Amino acid sequence: MSAGESLYSWLRLTLIAGIGGETQRKLLAAFGLPESVFSAGRSALRGIIGDKATSLLLDTDNGARVETALAWAEGADQHIITLADPEYPRSLLEIPDPPSLLYVRGCLELLDRPTLAIVGSRSPTAQGIQNAERFASAFSDAGLIIASGLALGIDAAAHRGALSRTGDTIAFIGTGIDRIYPAKNRELALEIGARGAIVSEYPLGTPVSASNFPRRNRLISGISRGVLVVEAAQESGSLITARLAAEQGREVFAIPGSIHSPQSRGCHKLIKQGAKLVETAQDVLEELCWNAVERGADNETAGGPDQSVELLSMMGFDPCGLDELAARSGLTADSLSVMLLHLELDGRVASLPGGRYQRLAES
Repeated sequence: MSAGESLYSWLRLTLIAGIGGETQRKLLAAFGLPESVFSAGRSALRGIIGDKATSLLLDTDNGARVETALAWAEGADQHIITLADPEYPRSLLEIPDPPSLLYVRGCLELLDRPTLAIVGSRSPTAQGIQNAERFASAFSDAGLIIASGLALGIDAAAHRGALSRTGDTIAFIGTGIDRIYPAKNRELALEIGARGAIVSEYPLGTPVSASNFPRRNRLISGISRGVLVVEAAQESGSLITARLAAEQGREVFAIPGSIHSPQSRGCHKLIKQGAKLVETAQDVLEELCWNAVERGADNETAGGPDQSVELLSMMGFDPCGLDELAARSGLTADSLSVMLLHLELDGRVASLPGGRYQRLAES
């Protein structure tokens, strides 16, 4: 059977309304590949999934939807991968309920590289947005892929942080991959599709549904080595992602905040439950036993060891802004930003509200 014929059978199985993931996995476990499922006798199928599901399976004509999906997959950088494909991300094979297939727009190779999820509130504080962007930038520079959910707020900030560096970011969405939600993130989604990857388990045309997003969250946590929650209220959906991460054996991290801020209470709850308290990017990297890999920057651009020591000396221990550091050092703002990012990654500098930086005493 050709690859195209095999994919036709996978799509035929997954595009039947009423035959969900659990039923699909039962059939695949019993009969093997989808073509074997459809060639099994009606009585054999009834013994596995019952009369009603068997009738749906054998009597549903979804050929038009299958052809539409196959046509979509012929587009540039558009892919449909199944559980049987070598490109299917190995980390998702470890979770209890991996999707039978995934729709992917963008760079397929990102799905099988070391990943960290960054999630949080849809209504974050300005500091939360800054934290998400800066942490994502630091992790991206360290060689990790950033995964999130394309939602407003922290998710979008995490994607932007990765795009500002390597561009290696994955957005898991809760609609069909041919739909962009929320509409405000349209430009962001287009950039992620061009430089990173957008992933959905839902068929083309699937509209927005509140029930889809908690299920989407299991993929964000499942593909990742750990989940960092930046800001979250008590009832935030980000806590669902954190819970799923713990159940999947992934690390859970949380950034603390003010005891007076509602957006910090979810993170504080996670920390009380055992999540690792995070103050710097290095806290996460050490917990993951990850050795940072600097990319795309030579010593002159990124700041070699001597320049870093000189910059720390110029900073002193009082908070200072980028303009002040530029005046002291004679370096450009772009060069300083890269150097400060690496110093923050090393745990030698902390970023403060208002775009200021402070040297840490341990250095």
